[in-house]
Order: sequence, then C-alpha cells, then structure tokens
Amino acid sequence: MSTTDRLLPPQEALDIVFREVNERLPAEQVHLHDAGGRILAEPLVADRDLPPFPASTMDGFAVIADDVSPWREIIGDQYAGDMLDIEITEGTAARIMTGAPVPKGANTVVPVENTELRDDHVIINDDELREGVNIRPVGSDLRSGDILIEAGAVIGPAEVGLLASLGHARVNVVRKPRVSVLSTGDELVEPDQEPGPGQIRDSNRFSLKVAAEAFGCDVIYCGHGPDDEDSLRTLVGDLIGRSDVVITSGGVSVGEKDLLKSLFMELGNVHFQRLYMKPGKPLNFMTTGQTLVFGLPGNPVSALVGFEVFIKTALRIITGQPHPAPRLATVRLAEPVQGSDRIEYMRAVVTSDDQGALWARTTGPQQSARLMSMVGANAFVQIAPRDHDYQPDEVVEAIILAPVTGSEPRP
Repeated sequence: MSTTDRLLPPQEALDIVFREVNERLPAEQVHLHDAGGRILAEPLVADRDLPPFPASTMDGFAVIADDVSPWREIIGDQYAGDMLDIEITEGTAARIMTGAPVPKGANTVVPVENTELRDDHVIINDDELREGVNIRPVGSDLRSGDILIEAGAVIGPAEVGLLASLGHARVNVVRKPRVSVLSTGDELVEPDQEPGPGQIRDSNRFSLKVAAEAFGCDVIYCGHGPDDEDSLRTLVGDLIGRSDVVITSGGVSVGEKDLLKSLFMELGNVHFQRLYMKPGKPLNFMTTGQTLVFGLPGNPVSALVGFEVFIKTALRIITGQPHPAPRLATVRLAEPVQGSDRIEYMRAVVTSDDQGALWARTTGPQQSARLMSMVGANAFVQIAPRDHDYQPDEVVEAIILAPVTGSEPRP
C-alpha cells in the first residue's frame, strides 16, 4: 500500500518531509541594518582577536602590580580610542578609562576608588595588587579563526553586535521563503461580509499568512479560490510557478467538492494525503520541481496544527536551520485527559513548578473547529491512542511552541 493510500503516523510523515525537502534557498546580501531576524547563510568567522589590545575594565590607574613605590608619578591620561606612546615603569602610573588600551609595561589596573591624588602623583591604597586584575587580555572575547555563529542561526541583537564588531556592514543571509496562501471553498466569505445561509467567514488564510510572516517568509499571494476545478488548476499552477511553498486550506478530504486532493495528483508528486492524527487527518504533501505544496484541512485548528508540525519543519530545512524538527519536551499532565483513537495534538498551556518540572493543562474543548483552543496555547501535548483516560501526573511529550513561563502547583 502506498503512502497516499494509508493513514501515516505523524512521525512517518515528518520523515517523508525530511527525505523530500533537501534543497536550501539561495543566499542574498543585506545591509546590517536589515539583518535582524534573518538567517545566517554562512558561518561567522572571527578575522581578528577581540579585544585586539589589553583593555581596562574600569576607570582607574594602570600600574605595575609588584611596584612598592608609595607614590607614583602620573605620566599620562589613557582614554578609549587612543593609545599613548608611554611605558609604565616602577614609580609611575597612567590614568586610564574603561575600555582604553593598557599602556606598555603596566600589568594591572587599580580602581579609582582605591587611590588618592597628590598633585601629579597617585597613592595606591591597595596592598594586594595582582597581575592581570581589571584587564581584558588580547583575544579574551574571541580569537581570530574562531567560528562564532554557525550557518542557520537566526540573527538577533547579540549576533548583529558581533557582525558589526567584526566589520560586516553587509551580511549573507538566506533568502526569505516565498510563500503563497490559498483558502478554498464556496462557503467562505470575507471577514467584512455578512455570511449567508450555510456560509462562514474565511479565517484560515489570514491566520496562515500571519504564521508564515512570523517565521520570516515573504507572503507573495494570499487569496481565496472557488470550488471550480479549472479555476483552481490555473490558480494553483500559477502559485507553484512563483512560490517556494504553497499552502492551501480546504478541499483535501473526501467530499465531492474536495477538488485539490485530485488536483495535486495531477500537478506533482504526492507523498501523503492522510495522517493518523487529530486534528489534521486529511493533510496533503506534494512536491513539484523545487516547490513544496501543503494541502491543509479546512478546519481552523487543523490548519494551524499542520502548519506548526509540518510546514515549519519544511521551512526550517529550506532555510538551513540546524534543528528543523519540532522541539519536544517531557511534561506531566495537570488534569485528566480523555484518550483518543488517533495520535492527538492537544492545545495546552505548559508551565513549570518550583522544581523545574513542566506541567500541561489543555485550553479547554479540543474540537478542530474551535479556534479558541489555540489562543494562549504554548504547546501541543501529544496524546498517544488508548481506550481509557490519562490521569494527572502522567508523563507525555509536548511540542513547545513558545517560551514556558509562570508557575504551576502540583495537582
């Protein structure tokens, strides 16, 4: 039986995504001002030591640690951004500022609060001076040739700072994925329209657009398609021609007007169409050329679960991120949970207790049409199939979607 004819466990479907998605997006160069949130296309290698000179970590006086002179002549003021042509010898000192180069001959910096000034001399009120104190040695931050950031890392504030300090005014980053989002179904109307009999407002394309943009994608198309085979063939074919990833919602189940399911078979290589999971059983994955096509179910929660589990994995792969698989954590249930007939991704809030253990509570009723079950959720708790309920304190795995905060008392 082919993978398109049987119900695939989610992990097997993820394995297929890993097997079929193997092309990385090309790199492009952007200005450092625009690099935040982008993905590094190549490792960042240090081309010099930082700091390039021994630097003072505070305001004070640069002296020789074992100098026993009671008074030391101040022979210069060493500021950051300058380097005096002086040498510290016994009986001398240089006033020095934070970040300034330590003058030749000096091997320690005495904080200004441990000194007294007497005209052009300084008295050191510290009987235990030690060499190297309050000095950042050459290369203590990084060494020339060090790999500082691996390719695939998301560029945040610290990464931008490193790039700037190493002279990278322009940065090679992975091109943003070009994503198209298409919702289908004659029952859908626009958010500002009043639904007629049997109609509902379209929510999927808006939530999927925001999800793709939050990942860093360029959404080049976001629209609605009718339940008409010829129109959908033309529209989907056009989107495939100009997208890295096409995301559709609706039209992939077994109804008479579920037209996308057969259309995918016509347009490319379909790798799976039904999954042994809930929500999201009728989830399609197709490739054609270098374009990835994901046909998500029409129920809003099913669509978002499919995006989080499968599409984000594919996006991480094509952008070269080092850990593309969904992030799993071991959690304990803080409440009873009903058993399921399929692997179920229950929307939950995961918090930690004072011992660092993670606890999960569902967000209420878990119907696939109930979008409120996604609001506030920071995890999908993976519930394995069984014919009886899970009890509080049972251990399960969860996909962590957002940072875990807060405190959870033990049940």
